[in-house]
Amino acid sequence: MPSVEVQKAGEIAYRETVPDGEPSGAPVLLIHGYPESSFMWRDLLAALAESRRRAVAPDLPGYGNSPLQREATWESHMEVVEDFRETLGLDRVALVVHDWGGLIGLRWAAEHPDAVAALVISNTGFFPDGKWHGMAKILQTEGQGEQAVDAMTREAFAEFLRSLGRGFDDAAIDEYWKAFGDERRRRGQLELYRSGDFSKLEPYEGRLAALDVPTLVLWGEQDQFASIAAAHRFHREIPRSELVLISDAGHFAFEDDPQRCAQAVTGFLEEAGL
Repeated sequence: MPSVEVQKAGEIAYRETVPDGEPSGAPVLLIHGYPESSFMWRDLLAALAESRRRAVAPDLPGYGNSPLQREATWESHMEVVEDFRETLGLDRVALVVHDWGGLIGLRWAAEHPDAVAALVISNTGFFPDGKWHGMAKILQTEGQGEQAVDAMTREAFAEFLRSLGRGFDDAAIDEYWKAFGDERRRRGQLELYRSGDFSKLEPYEGRLAALDVPTLVLWGEQDQFASIAAAHRFHREIPRSELVLISDAGHFAFEDDPQRCAQAVTGFLEEAGL
């Protein structure tokens, strides 16, 4: 039976599909968002294994089972993605991203166009005129951010996530709580958000369209953080894109409706011939 294994590549923990027989199509690289880990892709990874695809999903440093032993800025995480790809010997990948994984992964893709065979963009942003939501502004504010992450308890964390999505069971909460496992990880969250100046995206305008690869924009329609307007904007600005909206899902669409998301991604890859 196809399966998903948890492995390590240097400091980076990752989940990888183990399909029966020779893998088909381009390998799939999945970059998680905040405050999740590769665990968010559990159902999609299982579906990709069933469809005989190789897929790898790293835990970014400070999340899941990857320690934080370096800077935790936007740029540092991009370097991790490229180092991880090179370590695993991946050539052209179908890139699947969500939330902060989109800001990291899409910026990486724009800088490594020859490494990208397709894009799946879910509930994220990549626009220089973007605006941060209230929670992000707190994390970006000196003093307030430190107070917020230091005061966070597992109980409050669970209550917060469950207020945003229906798919956060105890197993998911345990996995994502690892982002608060020590002081360095908590400070890493602040580093990430404080490096997130949207003006850094000005040089990237038009570069996703220039990749000229099949693109799926997959969106939880009830998103409280990345509005549905962003989904339509991605679809409008990327010529070779299709748009799939999940009407009863929010920002954490892969938690809210994992089966629908998996069907959309695997169907898209098959139709794209990847």
